[in-house]
Amino acid sequence: MSKWFHSRYAGGYQGFVDLLGDKPVRILAFLSLGLLFIKIAVLTLGIGEIVYQYIFPSMNSNWFVLFIFLICYYIASQGMEKTIQFVVIVFFSTFWILIAFIPFFFPPTAAIHDLYPLFPTEWSRDSWRGILFIGSAFSGPELLVFLAPWLKPKQTILKSFTIANMISTMEYLLLFIASLFFFGSTYLNKIKFPVIDMIRYLQSPFFERIEIILISIHLVVLVFWLSIFLLYFYGAARVVVGTATKKTTRLGFLISWFMIVSGVMIVNEWFWKSGDKQILLLNLQIWFGAFTYLFVPVSLLAVMKWKGRLS
Repeated sequence: MSKWFHSRYAGGYQGFVDLLGDKPVRILAFLSLGLLFIKIAVLTLGIGEIVYQYIFPSMNSNWFVLFIFLICYYIASQGMEKTIQFVVIVFFSTFWILIAFIPFFFPPTAAIHDLYPLFPTEWSRDSWRGILFIGSAFSGPELLVFLAPWLKPKQTILKSFTIANMISTMEYLLLFIASLFFFGSTYLNKIKFPVIDMIRYLQSPFFERIEIILISIHLVVLVFWLSIFLLYFYGAARVVVGTATKKTTRLGFLISWFMIVSGVMIVNEWFWKSGDKQILLLNLQIWFGAFTYLFVPVSLLAVMKWKGRLS
């Protein structure tokens, strides 16, 4: 990805056209609409289920979808540059949450053998699914390649990507180890939302139901990602219909927003509330996330090398 940002092709839509050609770019943009919609739907409904279960158990989940997307519409309508700057608010609102999990590393029942084996002695289908899930969990940063016109490349971009990836890795490891120590390896796989359930055990002389506060703060992250994905979806739709070089319009973005909100509500009513269909959507998201995490950087690097030899 750092090589991409320093290449002459990192110029937005025109850069992709110069690298791949107009027709392949439009085909890939059409395919990305489906991927983006599944990612948006699963992300929204997944976190919405947490809100429904822990904060508003009697609320119609479609109201949550509408409320979140109204906020996202306001942020995304400010433009990509302002939406990217919103990440500063997101970071300072949420980076400290990990500190709240420190007590869970030292419960009385903690045992070091809960972490064993560090490397499995036998590989099963679940082991391969675990690797697939890890790839999906790390996915998302590869989509930064589409923000090249707004992210000015610097000499330290490789260092920045490395540090960001390391922070994500440490965050996942710390939360996983805390969950293992607190619940134990046997009981952990029986809990649907272990991280949220751990927070419910936190006590404070000032606040009750601390998990409500932390879940509400975490919604800031959801708003940020959905705002970016809304702009991605609108941009991909403009590429498909051939208007990528023309000026953006409020009406076009509103139509894209309405299509996504309507689609997420339909998915919520017809698919998400059904257990079997919900699992299907989650599996699709895991497969697509792992695929883009591997495919986007590798394919861009391969095509750039091929282009370099060709020229």
